[in-house]
Amino acid sequence: MGTDLHDAASRGWLDELRTNLTSEFEAQSTRLTQLTADTGDPAQEHTRAALIAATRQSLEQISGALGRIDAGTYGRCAKCGKQIPGERLQILPHARFCVPCQEKHGSAG
Repeated sequence: MGTDLHDAASRGWLDELRTNLTSEFEAQSTRLTQLTADTGDPAQEHTRAALIAATRQSLEQISGALGRIDAGTYGRCAKCGKQIPGERLQILPHARFCVPCQEKHGSAG
């Protein structure tokens, strides 16, 4: 995939990505509901809390990517405004930063 998200092939890729992200969001929402159900097992509480935190982070990342797609800003670095390479977006669809800005920013996504 090229980096121009406005050509026809990229629009098709974005439509497919939106569908995949929406499905993943629904799956993660279901997982979160299951994780937050009280199991009554105190031994599992620490593990459950970590899984809940990770699932919530995943939901936030997916939601952010979907919002950027809808706003027409998907694929642009939130810091410098440059195009994020398509290869990076294929590996990390929720990426908000290009690699140089990500390295400066110091956190995931």
